[in-house]
Amino acid sequence: MKIAIGSDHAGFKLKELMKAHLKKRGHHVIDMGTSSEESVDYPLYIFPVAVAVANKRADRGIVLGGSGNGEAMAANRVKGVRAALCWNEKTAALGREHNDANVISVGARMVRPHLALKMLDIFLTTKFEGGRHVRRIQQLDKTPNAAAPKA
Repeated sequence: MKIAIGSDHAGFKLKELMKAHLKKRGHHVIDMGTSSEESVDYPLYIFPVAVAVANKRADRGIVLGGSGNGEAMAANRVKGVRAALCWNEKTAALGREHNDANVISVGARMVRPHLALKMLDIFLTTKFEGGRHVRRIQQLDKTPNAAAPKA
């Protein structure tokens, strides 16, 4: 599987750990940066991951930051990306089973490395259930960007 990965400075160490884990399992890893723990702006490294997934240059994506929240928000702005913010094994499984997530977002400051690797394995091996969930994903794909409602 081709997997794009990107992080900000807070996710750098976990990114490096995940890269080694993935390579050991035979995956092709596309590293979109960052390359150190020096402070950076996460969108610069998350958007390339999301675009690679949306354009089918990568089968799945991994985005990492301190909490994973901003990274999930950034990735989800790219059409065709469904990034799941995961903090335990169940959220990783449900992101795939119910949402057909193609990007996992993890907060390196929120999850211990061992759990992060376990969530990653679950995310990569869990199948989408289909069924009633297909209709919901189609609705997400059809929803246009809209302005916030007036108060």
